Amino acid sequence: MENHSFIIQPATEKHLNYAETITQEMEQSAKARGTGIAKRSPEYIKTKMQEGKAVIALTKDGVWAGFCYIEAWGHGKFVANSGLIVAPEFRKYGLARQIKSEVFKLSRLKYPDAKIFGLTTGAAVMKINSDLGYVPVSYSDLTEDEEFWKGCNSCINVEILKSKSRQNCLCTAMLYDPSRKAKTEEVALRNDFKKNLKLFERWTRLKKAIMLNIKKTKNKTLSIF
Repeated sequence: MENHSFIIQPATEKHLNYAETITQEMEQSAKARGTGIAKRSPEYIKTKMQEGKAVIALTKDGVWAGFCYIEAWGHGKFVANSGLIVAPEFRKYGLARQIKSEVFKLSRLKYPDAKIFGLTTGAAVMKINSDLGYVPVSYSDLTEDEEFWKGCNSCINVEILKSKSRQNCLCTAMLYDPSRKAKTEEVALRNDFKKNLKLFERWTRLKKAIMLNIKKTKNKTLSIF
């Protein structure tokens, strides 16, 4: 495998020209996975760069390699590291982990008292989150800010979320709480998840199978009437 080194740094106005490429790759990646993420416009990504609430990865030659941004909800009580994306040609170098680590540090710097959370269907992202100190939680532990949940309307699985009264979906919720001392069972769970990626993969496959089966059953029932 060819060796690559990347420049990972907070995004600024000098990176605005990458916004279109970033949003296009976000959309293509969601389609390829068969899952949805909240769609963002190039203008929205540019705003995050101008506010200093994003991290970008470039090669030494200035080729875009990855990106992630920060969103604050509930008057800064909750923070999400959203839109993590790595260019296809750079997805075998551990870059997602490096970007996630940097945006996590930036989040802690800007919002030191905020709870940092994430919703993801990706086993690899779950593993990275776990290594950073996140633990799996229920949806009720996340922000109640309606603006955040409106972002799910562009996801192809939004009907599952609505049918579960916004308490569950294909995504797994994970949370980092800086004010909470880790409970014994949380430490044990995190250590188990750290052992290997296969545990996350089994979990995501099981959850997807259950949720999609519920959706199919509901659709069949409705078609009878």
